[in-house]
Amino acid sequence: MSLTEQINEDIKSAMREKNKPKLEALRAIKSQLLLAATEKGGKESSEEVEVRMLQKLVKQRKESADIYSKEGREELANEELEQISFIEKYLPEQLSEGEIRSIIESIIAETGASSMQDMGKVMGMANQKMAGKADGSMIAQIVKSSLQ
Repeated sequence: MSLTEQINEDIKSAMREKNKPKLEALRAIKSQLLLAATEKGGKESSEEVEVRMLQKLVKQRKESADIYSKEGREELANEELEQISFIEKYLPEQLSEGEIRSIIESIIAETGASSMQDMGKVMGMANQKMAGKADGSMIAQIVKSSLQ
């Protein structure tokens, strides 16, 4: 079952359950999927594109939740965090920090990177190996600390 089909089924069940936050999150995903499909001339989007799109939705909601929290609007921040939990169910399981470190260490050994000048090389390989499975900012942070 494709992501689009799964989302459509989950939207129906969320409507039956009258689960408004879940429904909002699912509709946001469906909207992005439809935009991606029309953007590319009606083609089905690849799994990699879908994962990046879902990560973008999660990132947007985290940023919104941070802003709401700083402004003292905890009820809106909680809604955003709740939507994140629904969206993350469609993402592949995320790697732990230890797993990310071990992958980066193997990439550094493989490329022979020794200084910050080699960061681009390491980041390129790390992003390819861990696409969709780890947060890019966490990867960058670990690469920086490993190369210093």
